[in-house]
Parts: sequence; structure tokens; C-alpha cells
Amino acid sequence: MTNGLNNAGAAFLTSLKQSLHKHPKRVSAAVAAVLLTGGGGAFAVASLGPDASDLPMVTLTESVPSLATDLELADLSELNALALYRSDVTRSNDNPEAMLQRLGIADPAASAFLRADALSQQNLLGRTGRVLSAEADSEHRLSRLTARWAPDDSGNFKRLVIERQADGSFSSQLQTAELAIGNRLGSGVITSSLFAATDAANIPDAVAVQVAEIFSGNIDFRRALRKGDHFSVVYETLEADGEPMRTGRVLSAEFHNNGKTFNAVWFQDKPEAKGAYYTLDGNSMNRAYLTSPVAYTRVSSGFKMRFHPIQKTWRAHLGTDLAAPSGTPVRTIGDGTVSFAGVQNGYGNVVYVKHANQHETVYAHLSRIDVRQGQAISQGQTIGAVGQTGWATGPHLHFEFRVKGQQQDPMAMALRSEAAAPIAAAQRKDFERVAGQMRMQLDYAQQTLQTAQVD
Repeated sequence: MTNGLNNAGAAFLTSLKQSLHKHPKRVSAAVAAVLLTGGGGAFAVASLGPDASDLPMVTLTESVPSLATDLELADLSELNALALYRSDVTRSNDNPEAMLQRLGIADPAASAFLRADALSQQNLLGRTGRVLSAEADSEHRLSRLTARWAPDDSGNFKRLVIERQADGSFSSQLQTAELAIGNRLGSGVITSSLFAATDAANIPDAVAVQVAEIFSGNIDFRRALRKGDHFSVVYETLEADGEPMRTGRVLSAEFHNNGKTFNAVWFQDKPEAKGAYYTLDGNSMNRAYLTSPVAYTRVSSGFKMRFHPIQKTWRAHLGTDLAAPSGTPVRTIGDGTVSFAGVQNGYGNVVYVKHANQHETVYAHLSRIDVRQGQAISQGQTIGAVGQTGWATGPHLHFEFRVKGQQQDPMAMALRSEAAAPIAAAQRKDFERVAGQMRMQLDYAQQTLQTAQVD
């Protein structure tokens, strides 16, 4: 009987082995099902398929074309050559070695060329603020150096190109090209001042000044800014080969100040027409009076009592002293007629301007006077320059606003002055198209600011 059982077991194992070779997946699945449905014990399921070493192996061979076909050995050495790029800005004390070192270039031949080349001496060395871009090889030798700058307001820029030739020598060429106009978005949060906020947001000072000018009829930037106020702005950039040379006009802006929202958009119906700023609803941003006779700047004292630096007594300082460097242009805040232009007591060089409604403005301590008595002048026209003539201890402009001979707070009078007419009905359709585009860009700038604050 034992032999019969052994023979039967051997036959079963032979049959099972043949089944495993013919149907390995089915047998494995069947065994796994039995194990999983039988009892509540834990099982380890092993594959009952054939060993991987017993499976047949197939070798496939395919030819791949060489990247070095038809190339000489000398050419192969150049396949891994790297071009290194770097940008910087020229400084007034630059010499060739210092400038190239900042660009990551170590090339005595290039330094010698810059020192001897007439175009480089005239347009590059010792010049401040010119945008540099350099290309070097993997050995940090100069391949190409380009300097770009906009010398004037003509709409063109200069491009100085210094390039290594095939024989290793260098050449220089001065070119003129047209500036391209681009748009940029910016946004910021007030923590201490407008300029601190724009600095943190990498927005140029020229844009900050324009923003302050645009909203000066709504916001007193000397006294009314609050921590947490925020703004968005869209402005033009004048670019040379994609590099910004300077800023252009502010196209639209929005300012959130102390719970109130103010917005503005530049609209010019035709290229030859006079443009102006309007709210996104079409109301004019222009008022009868500007809030300041000089561009937005640090104000040394406001409408209050002060200790007079010359007379050494306390007296009413019924005006505003605007600290600014000598020579800073002074403008009239509104249309009017020059009633006096000359020297007067402690005011030194002074200009009086009569406006409508028995209003009069006074501009004192000027270093020069650019208008004459009886001359009609318009809002924003330059009438002189900041100085320290008369009773002045330093360069500044003393500015007064008088109504029927009585001195008033200049800022308050400007903020209360009448606004210009809204957008004309004939221009409404074109204006709404421009305003819609600017609204979308301001919203995007605001969303970018909110995302940055969350991060």
C-alpha cells in the first residue's frame, strides 16, 4: 500500500508540475483564493510561477547613428563648450579690470582693448548707469560685451558692442536703435512711506512721484497715509533690447487709503490730443489747484506754529515750507496772472500769482525767477527755482495760499478746489474700452500682491 501511495503522490506532483508550466497564473490565483477564504489566520502568498532564470531570453540589437559622424577630433572638443552670460550696470569709478571682474570675466586682452579703444573711452569707462550684458566662454574669456543707454528723450537708445573676432582680436561698434514701449505692473503696501513701499516692490521713484501727483487731490501724502494702505499701478517702460532704460507714464493706478479706494486711468483720445487722468467711472482727476508747487518731496514743516529760525520767536507759520535742493523747479499750482515778481524783505526772491475768486499764491526764497509781472501763466508752469534768498537758513520753498488777503492752509484749499469736467459723451465708448483693459491689469496686480502676502 505504501508503494501505491508513493506512486500516486509522484504522479500527482508530476501532473501539478506540468500544470504550473502550462498555466502558472491560473494556479497561483487558485491557491491565493483558497488561502484567503479559509479561516481568519494570516497568510503569506508566494508566487507559484516558474523561476525567472528558467524563462527564455531574447537579445535585440539596433544600430544608433553617432553624433560625431563626419566630425574631426578637433571639432569634438567644442561640443561641450559653454557660453556664460551676466549683466551689470556701469559705475563712475569703473576701470576695465573692475568692470570685467564684476561680469565674471578674466581676460587681459579684453581689458587692454577697452583701455585703448576710443569708443569705449568715450561711451563706457567712467560712465554711470549704463546697462551691461556680457557673454564669455567656459574659460571666462570675453566673447561679446554690450552696453545700452538712452542719452535723451528722442525715443532712441545707444548700443555699444565690443566683440571678439575669429582671430582673437576685438572690434567695437556704436549703434543707434529705437526704444520699445512696454507695460509693467506693480503693487505695494504702506509700512512707513510711499517711497519705502515702492522701494520694497522694486517700483522706480519716478513712478512713485507720478502716483502721488495723480492722487494728490484725494490723498494728503504728507499726513494721511496709514500703515496697511496698499496700491497697484500699471506703467510704461522704455526698453532697449528688452532691458528697461527708464520709466514712462503711469497708465492706471489704484490706491486704498484709510478704508477708501481711489483709482485713475490715463486717457488720450488721439495721439495729437491732450490727455488727462480720469477715474474708472470717467470723472476728471484734475482740479483747479495742484496740492504742491514742487514735485512730491519731503516736507520740512506744515501749516502750524513753529519757532522762527531767524527772528527767534514763536509765530504763526501760515504756509508750507517744502525742503528741496537749490535749483529744483517751482511751478504755479493754478492758472493766473503774476502780480509781483522780484525781491521783497524776508521773502527774498518772491513771486505772487493772482487766481480767480480773489485767491492768491506766494512762492518765496527763490534762487531765480522765470516770469515777469503781468504775465498770464497756466497750472504747472515753471515760475522759478528753489533757493535760500531772504530770511532762509537753508534751501527750501516757502509757499502760501491767501483768500481775500487771509492766509489759508494750502493743502486744504487744493483738496477743496473744483474738479474739471468729466469725460465727454463722444469719447465715452473709447474711454470705457481703455478703462476696462486697465481694470483687468489692476486686478491682476492686486491678486499678485495678495498672493505674495499669503506666502
